[in-house]
Amino acid sequence: MEMTMRWFGPDHDTVTLNQIRQIPGVKGVITTLYDKQPGELWEEKEIRSLMESVAEEGLHIAGIESVNVHDAIKIGSPDKDLYINNYVETLRNLGKCGIHMVCYNFMPVFDWTRTELARKCEDGSTVLAYNQDVIDALDLDNLYESILANSSGHVLPGWEPERMADGKLLKLFNSYKDVDEEKLFDNLKYFLESIMPVCDEYNINMAIHPDDPAWSVYGLPRIITNQKNIERMMKMVDNPHNGLTFCSGSYGTNLENDMPAMIRSLKGRIHFAHVRNLKFNSPRDFQEAPHLSSEGTFDMYELIKALYDIGFDGPMRPDHGRTIWGETGHMPGYGLYDRALGATYLNGLWEAVSKAKKADI
Repeated sequence: MEMTMRWFGPDHDTVTLNQIRQIPGVKGVITTLYDKQPGELWEEKEIRSLMESVAEEGLHIAGIESVNVHDAIKIGSPDKDLYINNYVETLRNLGKCGIHMVCYNFMPVFDWTRTELARKCEDGSTVLAYNQDVIDALDLDNLYESILANSSGHVLPGWEPERMADGKLLKLFNSYKDVDEEKLFDNLKYFLESIMPVCDEYNINMAIHPDDPAWSVYGLPRIITNQKNIERMMKMVDNPHNGLTFCSGSYGTNLENDMPAMIRSLKGRIHFAHVRNLKFNSPRDFQEAPHLSSEGTFDMYELIKALYDIGFDGPMRPDHGRTIWGETGHMPGYGLYDRALGATYLNGLWEAVSKAKKADI
């Protein structure tokens, strides 16, 4: 296992590479070309420039999060092959640069969704939160404006104005009107079959991110939500490079998901891990929690133990952190302080599990 931190790049992240380098046990970052739009080709020279900027600070790129998938591919539009060809060439260029893990998602319209970006906690920290009742009460015609008004000046990944503003959101919704779960599975299969040859050539592990939350939002289909659907995805394109990002904070939104059991059923197919905790106030209302088990709903020791038991050796990162200690200006959920605490805690759990296992031998 390699502990990493997500970094959005020099022009988009308040957290510096020098700060990341000072977190014990962190030698790599998960990053992206943030200004690239879905479907746009990543040039090799752009990738190498990003790699050089990371290397100058004594770190390396452990993986990409994300190369976003264009909506035409998810919808199955006539122009989907244009964007798939760009995706294939992007993967080829990443492979030429020695980058071998790509996280992506197949969520229609939205990336991960939250209704609050700064819910106040008893200790004075603030957290991301989700309330289904709030979602149900929002007017779709004014959805983007409503979310924006509650964003504290931040932009959620996948909610960028160039995709959502000026009536574009409603047009995007309408383009998915004939896409149900079966159609979305078909389109995912077509996409994966198209990219697997270049993944095989350059040993690139594709790590699909689960839908967050793990249920339909506004009637849009969501398919990467539970063990049954994951196994279906693996079988329909049975290639070891077709794998997943195991995100406990996403699969964990559905309390019926037995996450340690899911991990143990996916040996060899988990290429990336986001490990974080959630606190549930009700099945329809949850909020991000400190990584410590006792602060939330999940047994973090059991999650780490399950990953260790299957021989997980990919990159791991702490995920959405609280805003603490007066930190300001950062991406929602991606400040420095609480994620640094999370990385250290997860590394400690991994060391404890590792030493306990060795003592049993």
